[in-house]
Amino acid sequence: MPEPVKKAVSAFAKKPKSQEAEEGSSVVFEAETEKPDAKVKWQCNSKDIASGDKYLITADGNKHSLALKAITKEDANVYGVIAGGSKVKFDLKVVSKPAPVEAPADAPGETVVDPEQAPAPPAAAPTEDQTAAPAHDAPQAEEGQPPDTRPALTGLFTEKPQSGEVTVGRNITFVAKVNAESLLKKPIIKWFKGKWMDLASKSGKHLQLKEMYERSSKVYTFEMQVIEAKPNFAGAYRCEVAYMDKFDSCNFDLTVHEACAAEGFDIRAAFRRTSKDGKEDSGELDFSTLLKKSSSFLKSSNRAVQVSAERDTDIWDILSHAPSSEYEKIAFQHGITDLRGMLKRLKKMKKEEKKSEAFLKKLDPAYQVAKGHKIKLAIEVANPDAEVKWFKNGQQIQPSARYIFESVGNMRYLTINHCSLADDAAYCCVVGEEKCTTELFVKEPPIVIVKNLEDQMVMKGERVELECEVSEEGANVKWEKDGVELTRDESFKYRFKKDGCKHVLIINEATKEDCGHYKVKTNGGESMAELMVQEKDLEVYQSIADLTVKAEDQAVFKCEVSDENVRGTWYKNGAEVKPDGRINITHVGRIHKLTIDEVKPEDEGDYTFVPDGHAFNLSAKLNFLEVKIDYVPRQDPPKIHLDCMGRTAESTIVVVAGNKLRLDVPITGDPAPTVVWTKGGKASSVKPDGEEKEGPASSWTLTDGEVVTEGDSRVHVESTKGHCIFTIEGAERQDEGIYSVVVRNPAGEDTANINVKVVDVPDPPQGPRILSVGEDSCVVQWDPPLFDGGQPVIGYVMERKKKKSYRWMRLNFDPYCETTYEAKRMIEGMEYEMRVYAVNGIGMSRHSPASQPFVPVAPTSEPIGLSLDDVSDTSISLKWRPPERVGSAELEGYGVEYCKEGTDEWIPAMQGLTDRTSMVIKNLTTGDKLQFRVRAYNMAGPSAPTTLAQPVTIREIMQRPKVWLPRNLRQTLVKIVGETVNLVIKFQGKPRPKVTWSKDGEPLSPKLASVRNSDTDTIFFIRKTERKHSGKYDVQVQIENMEDTASIELQVVDLPGPPNALKIMDVWGFNVALEWKPPKDNGNSEITGYNIQKSEKKTMEWFTVYEQYRRTNCVASDLIMGNEYVFRVFAINLVGLSLEPCTTTDSAYIQKTGIEYKPPTYKDHDFSQAPKFTHPLVNRSIIAGYSTTLSCSVRGMPKPKVTWYRNKMDISNEAKFRMLSKQGVLTLEIRKPCSFDGGVYMCKAVNVNGEDIVECKVEVRPQIAKEETK
Repeated sequence: MPEPVKKAVSAFAKKPKSQEAEEGSSVVFEAETEKPDAKVKWQCNSKDIASGDKYLITADGNKHSLALKAITKEDANVYGVIAGGSKVKFDLKVVSKPAPVEAPADAPGETVVDPEQAPAPPAAAPTEDQTAAPAHDAPQAEEGQPPDTRPALTGLFTEKPQSGEVTVGRNITFVAKVNAESLLKKPIIKWFKGKWMDLASKSGKHLQLKEMYERSSKVYTFEMQVIEAKPNFAGAYRCEVAYMDKFDSCNFDLTVHEACAAEGFDIRAAFRRTSKDGKEDSGELDFSTLLKKSSSFLKSSNRAVQVSAERDTDIWDILSHAPSSEYEKIAFQHGITDLRGMLKRLKKMKKEEKKSEAFLKKLDPAYQVAKGHKIKLAIEVANPDAEVKWFKNGQQIQPSARYIFESVGNMRYLTINHCSLADDAAYCCVVGEEKCTTELFVKEPPIVIVKNLEDQMVMKGERVELECEVSEEGANVKWEKDGVELTRDESFKYRFKKDGCKHVLIINEATKEDCGHYKVKTNGGESMAELMVQEKDLEVYQSIADLTVKAEDQAVFKCEVSDENVRGTWYKNGAEVKPDGRINITHVGRIHKLTIDEVKPEDEGDYTFVPDGHAFNLSAKLNFLEVKIDYVPRQDPPKIHLDCMGRTAESTIVVVAGNKLRLDVPITGDPAPTVVWTKGGKASSVKPDGEEKEGPASSWTLTDGEVVTEGDSRVHVESTKGHCIFTIEGAERQDEGIYSVVVRNPAGEDTANINVKVVDVPDPPQGPRILSVGEDSCVVQWDPPLFDGGQPVIGYVMERKKKKSYRWMRLNFDPYCETTYEAKRMIEGMEYEMRVYAVNGIGMSRHSPASQPFVPVAPTSEPIGLSLDDVSDTSISLKWRPPERVGSAELEGYGVEYCKEGTDEWIPAMQGLTDRTSMVIKNLTTGDKLQFRVRAYNMAGPSAPTTLAQPVTIREIMQRPKVWLPRNLRQTLVKIVGETVNLVIKFQGKPRPKVTWSKDGEPLSPKLASVRNSDTDTIFFIRKTERKHSGKYDVQVQIENMEDTASIELQVVDLPGPPNALKIMDVWGFNVALEWKPPKDNGNSEITGYNIQKSEKKTMEWFTVYEQYRRTNCVASDLIMGNEYVFRVFAINLVGLSLEPCTTTDSAYIQKTGIEYKPPTYKDHDFSQAPKFTHPLVNRSIIAGYSTTLSCSVRGMPKPKVTWYRNKMDISNEAKFRMLSKQGVLTLEIRKPCSFDGGVYMCKAVNVNGEDIVECKVEVRPQIAKEETK
């Protein structure tokens, strides 16, 4: 059964850190252990070191240090410190002392550079393995670049990498430091070359990325080390650090110098055309040869080589403005190797540079963004009102939370949030008929190791779990042991487990061969840990005992050890014992046996059993007993000769149940005596009630070597010359007792008693009981076994399993002495069972019955926010919030308790639990000072209590009355007649204040309005408002001589009455002057205007002249000459128009002016006409069952009456036919015709002027039946 995994616990409170020092200096590594008496051992390259001339090791309590003096290059090694089962490794880096830099002499003939065009002088180049110092802030972005979509810089760097110079073949290190005092976890660091090249995937022989954390100063140190620099390493670099929403970035440059100068370089030779056979002028320019020689050519003039272009040099701009004859020269000067490819792209760019009418600025050809980040694509359009559409792989993008469209002036932006691999696509922006495209590349971040492996030390046979955590779920990792990749072999030695971001390497049973260094690798880093496996101490359950045997007898040496897999070797007097015909060596489980048949005198000696792999042995002695019997012719009385073989101090022979019990009793007597064996007496084993029981008596008699009486088939009694042997095959517990042997002959008799004790494994313990459970643990208790097997119980072994599983897991390997045990490391919410074994000196009992199933659950966290809501003379009101963590078990309720100040007795405030988060505790004594607490309960029991900050005195608290008038009631409340008024006015005050309502200074009548009061508010209610409800309402709250008042203005409004005295004041031309007076009843609201309407007296149709007219007089214009008009006016207020208007009593006649016009008279045209069919019916042949229509057209005035006939029979009222007429087109629909519907159809049109008919023949054909298929 596999052992439970033991979690590695570090023995160090403070671990030594890797350091860097110069040659000749000294360095001190410090460590601090958890225990002051821990033994500490220091190592260098896994070899122990001691104090001496080179090393100085000191220890002061739990503080230990290692000092190195006069450091040399040879001291740059891996060091380690070991305490208990923990080992910590750290490095020492040794750097050379910086040498003074000599200024190089100016080379003759060097070109003089204009100071305005020359770049700023770089920092001094490090001579050897020198670390670059911090740089200044990054330069600003160049004009014309796309807007920077990264987060704003927040200053995370405390030290930034600085630009540096290095010679080819030398090393250089760039250092960046981040202060982590305000950070909750490690920030993410990225190193880039150029604009997009991520260096995390380039780590290898020439580039190494390292990180360190100083716990004391809380500073992360990140290093980028360039090893054996090459010329193409030169260029612009960038370091970015990010933590949640914070971001910082720094740019720096690396310049690479050639090591030596080369002479005699001919630039013309480099431009020769070469072929594969070495002939000239056979092809294109050999730029690879040119670039190989260009570095030495440039060095001849003492100038630094930089392969990558300067940031302020745009190669595309130079090529686009240069003539074609200069392309090769530019390629040589700027180190361009793929000139033909660049010229093809340049040609394509020139084609695309056509003047766009819709775009002022287009998208770049490509963009790159890291997975999970956001990017903003920007264009500039010529027309600020132009409509822009965005497409992704040809599909139009709709605005959403991930895709955000912005329009700022002529700029249009597409922002993509939380970019994923699905966003890696081609994007297109369309404006009218024009479009521009780009490609977005989403870069997956490298998988970094967030939590490193930890060194572990385990015992042999234990289960090992090496666990690490990576930055992304589902990542692939590779495991190695001592540089060899691990795979899942056939024996399942190694198992690999993935759990989200966690990756675990599992070794089921660790052996010595599993010791070594284990490494986990990702594409962004690696982590290594050391596994040490120690041998488990071997325990001896039964040792071998000295034996005394006679000739031809059998000698058996037997021992039992704790590990059944341990083998061993038997030795006699130092020489290994080899099995043969007489000697047999067996190993069954934990028992090792050496059996010697037919013992001879030469077999006497010292026998030793040595377990393999363990530094101890078990020894015993074999004594050969030679019995000499002298013949005496006379008769001798019988005599029993007993030795001490196998007997204890109390003369008791102990035998293990199941083994053979052999009692060999030497006897003498002449003539040969008769032997009688008797079993009876008292048993010595421990019984459950502590008493001893009488065993049943049995007897066996031997006469002349034959058994006269035999009580059991397992019992064999035999007699040889001088010996009487009593044997019981497979001793059992009931064989325990006192055995008596009686020998008789005519000369006398002799008697001896032999006490035999049978020991066995104990009975199983009583069924275990679960006392309590925790979040991942439980406390189990059991009763000792009823029978201890004759040996004291030395302890117990516990096992547990999941309810639905068949696999029991052992919880302890060393016997546990107590009968109460706390089992840990269980899964919360999972159902488990427990069982127990008892162990004594003989072995392990059978398992006990399984316990009742149980579920480990943890009590909830304590309720939060317990506060006092209210208190009176006899009660108190409390409220709280549910606990933050409830766990897997359901919350059963809350228990509230209180305790009087000065006592420790907590009294439940109620019987049982409450599921509410508030409670009113009543019937308390006035004046008592009480403390209150609340606990949450679930299956695991009560949680930790939450208590009020201080005791509470049970006494009513006086509170001044105060009315809280809502903001909307602080101004006049306007209601329309018939509406409902329902006002809730909050107030405070203790004890409960008296609430009084009044209207216009008089007490409020119950008939006018309803009022309901509570402890904290008052409700004012009017079901149906009337004009009389208008007025000022006052609410007053009063406690004794203290009071507070609030006022509410209620205005009930209605429709206004009609205006008064509408008169026609004057009529002139096409105008009429009107005047009226305001209405007597304004509806309790201000008149906001009037509606004036006019009507001709003939038609009395009213038309609006003015709406919302504010004055009480107006002029109606544009009236029609010759018409007589009347007018009316409506009043308007907040509610609406008055129900009745005010109408003029007189009318206004608009006089005609000028010559009267007599219109000519015309004779009306006569449009009457007899019916005439303009389109006749057409003969039809139709199929039965399919509906059809007959159509024709007719004209006539007045509209003729149409009648349809079939075979001269009127069919107008038949349901099978439907007649339609629209704009003179007549249609007859025949629904699903049959053979009887054939014939002559006639349509007849009749009016007062005449009639007309039209006919057609209709033939109905039967349907053609389909042939039946077999």
